[in-house]
Amino acid sequence: MAAKTSVPDDLQRLIRYLPESDQEERDRAGEAARSFVDGLPAGALASLPPLTRSRLWLTAHRRWDEAVALVRFERDNPGAFHVRGLLSPVLEVPGVAPGILPKEVAGLSDKEIPLVTRLTEMVWENGVLVLRGYAHVLNVPVPGRPRLPVLAWLTRKGSRKRVPLKTVHRREPLATLHSKQGLHCYDGSGFEIVVDPARLRSGAGWEPGTWSLTLAVWAFGRARRGGLAAGEVGTAGHAHARGLDDRTLWVSGFTKKRLEFRVEPLRAELRGHRREGDDLVLDLSAPVDRLVVSRTEDGTEVETEHPVDGTSARVPLDALRVSTGATRELRVRTVTGRDRSPVTVLDGSVTGAHPVGDDREISVGASAEGRLVLHDRVRQPVVEALRWEQGMLHLSGTYTGPSRDRVLVLRHGERFEEIRVPVTIGDGRFEAVIDPDHQDFFGALLPLRQGRWYLSLRAADRWDHHEDVPVKISPALIGSLPLRHAGKHRGYTVDRRFHDRVFLAPDSMLTLEEKGAYRQRLLREEYLRARREEPLREAVLYTSFTGSQFSDSPRAVYEELARRGVDVEHVWTVRDGQVALPEGVTGVDYSSREWYEALARYRYIVTNVKMPDWFLRREGQTVVQTWHGTPLKKIGADLLGTPKANRAYIANLPHMSRQWDFLVSPNTFSTPIMRNAFSCEAEILESGYPRNDVFHAPDRDVRAKRVRQALGLPEGKRVVLYAPTWRDDQRYGGKRFKLDLQIDLPALREELGEDHVLLFRKHPKVLDSIPGAGQGFVWDVTKYPDIADLYLIADVLVTDYSSAFFDFAHSGRPMLFYTYDLEHYRDTLRGFYFDLGEKAPGPLLKTSEELIAALKDLDGIVEEYRERYEEFVRDFCDPSDGRATVRVVDRMLNGRG
Repeated sequence: MAAKTSVPDDLQRLIRYLPESDQEERDRAGEAARSFVDGLPAGALASLPPLTRSRLWLTAHRRWDEAVALVRFERDNPGAFHVRGLLSPVLEVPGVAPGILPKEVAGLSDKEIPLVTRLTEMVWENGVLVLRGYAHVLNVPVPGRPRLPVLAWLTRKGSRKRVPLKTVHRREPLATLHSKQGLHCYDGSGFEIVVDPARLRSGAGWEPGTWSLTLAVWAFGRARRGGLAAGEVGTAGHAHARGLDDRTLWVSGFTKKRLEFRVEPLRAELRGHRREGDDLVLDLSAPVDRLVVSRTEDGTEVETEHPVDGTSARVPLDALRVSTGATRELRVRTVTGRDRSPVTVLDGSVTGAHPVGDDREISVGASAEGRLVLHDRVRQPVVEALRWEQGMLHLSGTYTGPSRDRVLVLRHGERFEEIRVPVTIGDGRFEAVIDPDHQDFFGALLPLRQGRWYLSLRAADRWDHHEDVPVKISPALIGSLPLRHAGKHRGYTVDRRFHDRVFLAPDSMLTLEEKGAYRQRLLREEYLRARREEPLREAVLYTSFTGSQFSDSPRAVYEELARRGVDVEHVWTVRDGQVALPEGVTGVDYSSREWYEALARYRYIVTNVKMPDWFLRREGQTVVQTWHGTPLKKIGADLLGTPKANRAYIANLPHMSRQWDFLVSPNTFSTPIMRNAFSCEAEILESGYPRNDVFHAPDRDVRAKRVRQALGLPEGKRVVLYAPTWRDDQRYGGKRFKLDLQIDLPALREELGEDHVLLFRKHPKVLDSIPGAGQGFVWDVTKYPDIADLYLIADVLVTDYSSAFFDFAHSGRPMLFYTYDLEHYRDTLRGFYFDLGEKAPGPLLKTSEELIAALKDLDGIVEEYRERYEEFVRDFCDPSDGRATVRVVDRMLNGRG
């Protein structure tokens, strides 16, 4: 097998930044591309993705205008391109005239424009199976009803028998959303197919067999064929079984994630089970010779045989106890003569579990395909009843595990955040009530964030999630899913994944007409443009960390405007409903139609993050860029010449700054850095950060007391605030960063727990739950709205390279720097503007032992670093008079050009 062709990283980087390159760099890119292309074996260039090989060819042939046009097109449309041609599909890119690229580069193979299919729903209605989904050819848009419909048919494996199926067109916006691109609309690719099992009968009954489903879409002069891909959750993501009659079973299943149907003989069905002494008795629908129970041990099938008395099989429970740790599956088959067949479970109500030992059980359950399976597992909660009542989700079921000190944990499937919910356990059952619209986050009631929240039971004193017991759903309830509810703020769905793992999924705050890259492009190019023609409104749009908080300098600006009684409407950007707002402030959903209108029509915009590249400030608009930190780590144009430099972003910095009326600088140190790093063409107002006025506020002690009460902190304990930044090389992918936890939290609790509490605030980019949170020593304050409030109650700050220490220096309280990876972070990940070891107003610590010792000797640390702290304040906290917000608002209201 030939090795896969890959383009060297250095060459990819040269081509990626062609639009920003000078002629010398382009010549170097051309030479490298020519050398690479000439060295490829025959056919290797064509094996690269279409846009990749096109970039290479244009660069190698020094077609700079076309190469730059292609790179810019890719930036705007990642993962998508245009296709032209009647019979022979060819890549088409704006700015690259037809015929420039040779056929071997521009021509597209079947694999490069495959048939894309997905099942979105599979349900039985009036005795027939209804399939809903979509099918389209990649990069061939289907905005409306196609000229030719989707074709579908069943083929029996091992024969030529084919059964055509009728397809009905339906609009399916999910096709466009799932494509994750903004160039093409696939809304018209939806279909509904009805599969009537009666059409597969042969004579008087059904013959066993497997039927594959094929879809076909007409494109480029012929039918593009493929199977129907499985969905991810619910009915579209799981196999299921249904009895056609007393002797025949229908299984809708997936092979290589493609839907197929099987007609099988139904030999024996489970009718019940019970425990008699030390045996498990299984009651079957028909007599069999014997029962075989099998499991896999080190890749080998291990079987045990058990006698059957008529229709009752007796299996010693000890024979089923094959694990003391992880769940182990045991498969069950009947033997009659030479026939070996699985036991079928069609009635989910006959499943259950039998306790064995101190904490385990033998469960009697059903696989997704309706097969009887037994499990040796830790005792698990199984939901047997679900209902929505007055906005609350009520769930109850069986659970014979420990009943004391247990909590129900909702754990986010992508962010790994956790929420604890009370649970009642007793008499072999459990009950819980979840209020998804009103979760208490430090006194603010917010809805659950979008995504899947998986349910588990946990001991209340458990340090982390590793021994959580998953909440499963009874097979008897699967048919009632999905269970939907229209909540106060958003919709909610209860469904399943991994066959029987139950989850609660809040919907997006956006409508389908607002979600996804394609819809967002339309909102920018059509809706936003139209709204820009309308008059400006006397309103302020505030944005703090892209709508994730009511905090920071935008909050201070709002409070000053409100104090002055300025006659403007106050509107706050809110992402995913996760921000609580005070009375008098209206929320607008980030990326919604209303948000675009606010950008187009509001007189004032106050933000602490960059504006979108496509934003253009209108005449009469005032844009205040407060930014969000004093730079220790190099940023923007100062990264040029390093591997971290994003030259496209850097080249766009002058345009970005032209959209601001002024940029707020926190101190004299930052002003020249901001001017250069942002290539800033706007005014820079060296006012100090409005967010730091809190350290000088007359009511700061009252505010601090209010914060302590909201958190519920115990009196008399020293408050340690730990606020680290993220690590560029610790990520799940994209911009999803891992929690790089290097502090030994159990050791800190052991040494300091008696008279300290640790407030742990993750960076907003960091996912994962914090071990030990909620156990009395570690407090997860990541969701607390504004870190400025936490500064007021912190006796000491522990941080690393976060800009938090520049802000906290205004307090005059001690700081410790837990810099366990200083050399790697400074020299490999990010450069620094100054030597942290020389200027830090506290010690640099590398181990948990050193951190513990420093916290125990805080008075000594304060004395040792007194002079350096004072010098740091002089260098980085000027101005610091509590009037930064006044200066910013004065400039905002009176200095508008």
